[in-house]
Amino acid sequence: MATAEINGQGLYYEDSGGDLPAVVFMHGFLFDQTMFDPQVEYLRADYRCIRFDARTLGQTRWDGRPFSLYDTAADAIGLLDQLGIQQAAFVGMSQGGYTLVRLALRYPERVSAAVFLSTYNGIDTDEVKAIYRSMRDGFAGDGKAEVINVFAQLFLGTHQALRAYWIPRWQALPAANVFHGMNTLIDRDEISSAKAGQITAPTLVMHGEGDQGIPMALAERTLVRVLPHVKGLVRIPGGAHAANLMNPEATNPPLKAFLDTYAR
Repeated sequence: MATAEINGQGLYYEDSGGDLPAVVFMHGFLFDQTMFDPQVEYLRADYRCIRFDARTLGQTRWDGRPFSLYDTAADAIGLLDQLGIQQAAFVGMSQGGYTLVRLALRYPERVSAAVFLSTYNGIDTDEVKAIYRSMRDGFAGDGKAEVINVFAQLFLGTHQALRAYWIPRWQALPAANVFHGMNTLIDRDEISSAKAGQITAPTLVMHGEGDQGIPMALAERTLVRVLPHVKGLVRIPGGAHAANLMNPEATNPPLKAFLDTYAR
């Protein structure tokens, strides 16, 4: 547990340490690095597991300014630099996956392997953006509880233990953090299929079969059929959007098998 001064931010991170192949985990919107607890516990004997809280979320000290997914990618690379790690495998969940597309294109030499979890490559339709803006604004007003309930249903389904852990964390988030965090996602730039097809790292796509936030068909169309070095699509049974939390038993073994082959 530590904080690194990177790109003007106080980046909170956790590093399991050791002289092992490095794996960097990048979490989804509203979550923080603890969402990868099941994966880190499963992998830490064989991998150096590194994870950090993205700007506006968790324990990272954010400077309060607007930022882009490229800034988040630069934060991840800056953390590797500070830790003296030249190359790592990356696991990006949802928002973390959007970041991973951009990171893998901008810093290809730093990526040994890439896992895209509950995510896709693309931008939202104008209709979806309007819904997200309404939710963003509702979080700052009387609609906060309703917005959190919508996210909880999309991300965690009816899993009571997970809801009991995450909902209080979301309730404690300042409205400004959610405002800027959602803007980063709403306003993300479009990466064409041709551009995404230039990603050179071996990749694995993992997706919950019950994901209503990002339907699996989007991942199949924009990642599985586009990335040139896809080694498989793992369908996680019963998984809502946070499939790695909903069903770690179905997530961890194929994740480790992929890392064992391509991240060493």
